Amino acid sequence: MGVLQREIEKGVKILQKGGVIAFPTDTVYGLGADAFNSTAVERIYEIKNRPKHRQLPLLIADVERLTILAEPIPEIAWFLARRFWPGGLTLVLSKTDSLPVYLASGPTMAVRVPNHPVCLALIQHLGNPIIGTSANISGQPTALTAEEVGQQLGGKIDLIINGGKCPGGKESTVVDVTHEAPVILRQGIIPSHEIDKAYKEYLELNNEAHCYRL
Repeated sequence: MGVLQREIEKGVKILQKGGVIAFPTDTVYGLGADAFNSTAVERIYEIKNRPKHRQLPLLIADVERLTILAEPIPEIAWFLARRFWPGGLTLVLSKTDSLPVYLASGPTMAVRVPNHPVCLALIQHLGNPIIGTSANISGQPTALTAEEVGQQLGGKIDLIINGGKCPGGKESTVVDVTHEAPVILRQGIIPSHEIDKAYKEYLELNNEAHCYRL
């Protein structure tokens, strides 16, 4: 068993016990906890010094898991998810009634499927969504290496999994799909023109389908 695999197994055990860990993703280093452990989620807010009104994004292992978090899921959401997941797109959707208030006090939640083996292994072995916020103090630069995480958060968290430098180098692009057309809330690793292009393709496919029905 390799060093990284042992670190992943250690990380899963910490998450299961309600701990907080940092790990590499395809964008930047993430700070994570079991999303269904309210005490662990509270601790992430404290570690990051993050305002409580700013909800924390969730990471899931596959697109099908969307249905346990979001309702309704518009067709454009499925289209963008299948186009950009796994990858650097965070979708903002209407949350399910069953989603705990501490995860989303408002009507929406944010979620993505990351494209990084360490991150995906943590989610899959835990069996729950994990918090996927950036591993830094709010307002400070995002961390691209384990060393940079340690400089900001060392001593405050239970484990830093060193998976090398994150390949993306930028945070995810956040897109709200609760409106008629997608709204980019944060420009990130996926350029806005890629989102616009995908939306145009979606509209064209819908128009073709409508023509066939007539």
